[in-house]
Order: sequence, then C-alpha cells, then structure tokens
Amino acid sequence: MEIGWSVTNMIQREYSTATTKWELPRVKTRTSWHNYFMGIAEAVSERSTCIRRQIGAVAVRDKRILCTGYNGSPTGIAHCIDTECMRDKLNIPSGEQAESCMAVHAEMNVICQAAREGISLKDSIIYCTTYPCSICTKLMINVGISAIIYDSDYPDDLSSVFACKLEILHISKAARLSKND
Repeated sequence: MEIGWSVTNMIQREYSTATTKWELPRVKTRTSWHNYFMGIAEAVSERSTCIRRQIGAVAVRDKRILCTGYNGSPTGIAHCIDTECMRDKLNIPSGEQAESCMAVHAEMNVICQAAREGISLKDSIIYCTTYPCSICTKLMINVGISAIIYDSDYPDDLSSVFACKLEILHISKAARLSKND
C-alpha cells in the first residue's frame, strides 16, 4: 500500500537510528524535571498578550502540574496586542508603576486559576520564565508557595527583600541547554 510505504519511509528517515523499520530509537537520556517544567513555562508564555514581555508560569507539586498562567489582560478586557500598551503610551520603564499595566502577571494568573479551581498551592514550586516582581512574590508567600525557579531577571529590587522567605533557583535557558541534570 502506498500509505504504509510513505509512513514507513517517513519513520525510517526521521528515526534513522532504529534497528528495524518499525522500531523507534531508544531514548538514552531523559530531560530533567527542571528542564521539563521550564520548557512548559516557556510554551505557556507563547499565549501571552503583552507587547513588552511574554511570561509563562507553571505551579508544580510532587512533580505534578497544578496549573499554569501567562501575562495578559483580565478576562473580558481588550488585550494590548489588540489595542495598545498603556505603559508604552505613557513611556513607563519596565519594572516601574506596575499598577499602570493592563496585564495580570503570569504568577498572579497561576494563583487566580488555582483559586478558581479550588487547588491549593501550599508547598508548591513555581517555574517562571522571568523572576517575579515584588507584588507577585508577596502573593506567592501568602499562598504558601515554597520555591521559585526562574530563567530571566526582572528589574524589581524590592522583590529580593520578600524573596528571602522562598527558596530561589535561577536556571538560565543557556544552562539548561548545556546541562541536563
């Protein structure tokens, strides 16, 4: 059959290390849990509707995803990608005057989604593509999140004052790509 031949050839081309035409190659190493969850946070960030930054966050407990969030306007409010960025219009630098932003931060959306679904975040870990701002950090402390694992820095010096109550781990994308532990 022509279809079977096409699929077989496709599999053989794509998985040239297979020993038979139907055997897929064996995975020699698995990605680490940190890489796995940070990769999911990166994928979640692709849903962001913010013009300036695309942030994704994932809440995890016992290696299980509790909920995800990305930065964007509240439900039912026009998104900046559809209208304009108020912060750009007012020439407000990143990390300042958070109240002038239309978007709900990714970490806030994780907390809101968990609350909406009745999911406790106590003793969970937040994987976030960017270091949380001071407001998000305070919220995470109050809901019982125990650790933040992040990729990129964010210009909010006050956040580190509150972050002393949480375990913080910085894992850059470059480090994740070069090492899989």
